[in-house]
Amino acid sequence: MPHLAAWLGFALVALGMVLTPGPNMIYLVSRSICQGPRAGLVSLGGVALGFVVYMLSAALGITALVIAVPYAYDALRIAGALYLLFLAWQSVRPGGRSPFQLRDLPRDNARKLFAMGFVTSLLNPKIAVLYLSLLPQFIDPKIGHVLGQSLTLGFTQIAISVTINACIAMTAGSIALFLAGRPFWLAAQRWLMATVLAGLALRMATEARR
Repeated sequence: MPHLAAWLGFALVALGMVLTPGPNMIYLVSRSICQGPRAGLVSLGGVALGFVVYMLSAALGITALVIAVPYAYDALRIAGALYLLFLAWQSVRPGGRSPFQLRDLPRDNARKLFAMGFVTSLLNPKIAVLYLSLLPQFIDPKIGHVLGQSLTLGFTQIAISVTINACIAMTAGSIALFLAGRPFWLAAQRWLMATVLAGLALRMATEARR
């Protein structure tokens, strides 16, 4: 187990991270509003599994290989950027609709929702970088059990992220209710969302490997 001070410090950092909007949060909010809070929570399960994969990989030293091999990291980074650009295009394409707008579309089943959440999480290489650069700062090799400390901190981050995102998924519907019947705000939101997604994609595509 890590020291209490280290654990609390990491928990605060993890809280700050989850409150910063990113691809996972955008996807979960969009899914919750399009299909309801339950769909958002199922998708969140997939996102959380992606966190677990990255956390275990970092704890076992596997993710270090991905970061060390430029082509592997770049492929993941570019795939994530292309996915964000696809989401941006979906927001503003002719006939497209706002992700905050209620829709009458066939609903995805739980398996597909979970899988899409999982893929969205895996296509965010910043998670891998984050675990590799953040976890070591809160681990004290002198007290031993480095793997145990890594797992404790990793699951702490996952618990915080899941809790906050679950609250967001449960309340996202109120945004749809506010925007219902307000075409101007719906259009403005679509372009704002597309701009944010495109900006995230550009940043991800051009960011130097750390």
